Amino acid sequence: MGFLKLLFPPRCIGCDELLSVADVKRGYCAKCASQMVFIEGKTCFVCGKMLSVATAGRCSDCEKKERVFSEGKALFLYEGPMKLSMYRFKYSNRRCYGKVYGRIAAVRYGHWIKKMGVDAIVPVPMYPSKERMRGYNQAEVFAREIGKLLNIPVESKLLIRTKNTKPQKMLGDAKRDENLKNAFKIGKSDVQFNCILLVDDIYTTGSTMNGAARALISSGAGKVVCLSACIGSDN
Repeated sequence: MGFLKLLFPPRCIGCDELLSVADVKRGYCAKCASQMVFIEGKTCFVCGKMLSVATAGRCSDCEKKERVFSEGKALFLYEGPMKLSMYRFKYSNRRCYGKVYGRIAAVRYGHWIKKMGVDAIVPVPMYPSKERMRGYNQAEVFAREIGKLLNIPVESKLLIRTKNTKPQKMLGDAKRDENLKNAFKIGKSDVQFNCILLVDDIYTTGSTMNGAARALISSGAGKVVCLSACIGSDN
């Protein structure tokens, strides 16, 4: 383990600089800590976004759209250092970040996950050719760390992505749901889990989580709750 740390020294998930010994455990440096926004305070009771109107119960997206999943949580607001963090996690082989996100998730939401009765964790899948090109599915890396720390099985083959969809960030809100229509299917004949934790890296409007949750529930899952590393703001 010490040899591996020499080869791959721990880096800050925010700025990617080498971490001091004091900062290794938490996974980010003091400068980035002052710029990161943790999800806290008044949040949407459906998806977990921080609310722009403190008295509202739902965010603007959840007010407009039906949600198949029961509840959602997230670690960080998708802004500042976390935008580059997500980019490196997905495209620059910073799989080590997933362990940090997983540790934070287990500490912050471990009790909630247990209370929900989660009996399996499912990462949002990538289209197979995209995953082969990248070499890994970042959502699975994140999910496996949570599963390891909370002793919950990770079912990475349960959900399959059947459409090579366009990146959601390239589409307007109206086309996101259409882009993901029938994009997921189940790899088994039926799903015998009471509660599935669906895990992804970034939650924006909820179209991806909703599409994946719909496939799981229509195949027999009792309920689906969601967790993402980063989440967008309530506009």
